[in-house]
Amino acid sequence: MYFTHADEIWATHPSLRALTLTAGGLTSATTDEVRLTGLAERIDRRQSEQAEAQMPEIAAWREAFARMGLKPTQYRCASEALLRRYRKDKSLPSFHPLVDYLNHVSMAYAIPIAVFDVAHVDSGITVRPATGTESYETFQGDIENPAPGEVVFGDPAGHAHSRRWTFRQSARSAISKSSESALIVAEAHHASAAEDLTAMEAELKTGLAALGVTLGSSALLSESHRLFEF
Repeated sequence: MYFTHADEIWATHPSLRALTLTAGGLTSATTDEVRLTGLAERIDRRQSEQAEAQMPEIAAWREAFARMGLKPTQYRCASEALLRRYRKDKSLPSFHPLVDYLNHVSMAYAIPIAVFDVAHVDSGITVRPATGTESYETFQGDIENPAPGEVVFGDPAGHAHSRRWTFRQSARSAISKSSESALIVAEAHHASAAEDLTAMEAELKTGLAALGVTLGSSALLSESHRLFEF
């Protein structure tokens, strides 16, 4: 399988950097409350210092959304949406040990993280403009067709695994209790993206091992290194 970004994405977003990892044995995953507490403390410190819109990581994603013709206050990248929700309640609903952990890491770094059940992905994922023929499955059971040009995580079978890039993931490849293997993708545009994603990679390797899942391969992607095969 593979993960990559289309040429059109790099042409419009040359500052993009991405971290990709794989993990297996997800049915054995357990919650590490101590690690979640430590990450929550980092999130609290971050939010006490800046509003979400002032965070460089979020500001860069807002600029990316604006380049796509989206209103940044109407469509927010996943990390901003999580942070804004967490600021209100100081907690998030629990879904799955892996998802709960990744949500905390995403908020601690203010960088959106997507995670896909690879059993429901055909061959691989390319972040690319939609053709208008893709099918996106909502969590309410509906099927949507992203408009031509909308950035999606697409596979060769015509499944859109996200809407508006990092705005919303699809129910089709969402992690569930029966999921065994996952592809994890973090993407950033801000000036220190490469350094921050390197730090995130170290956190994820330690944190995922603590959850009891099997670590696979990983790679940092840039315009000169675009393809992750696994």
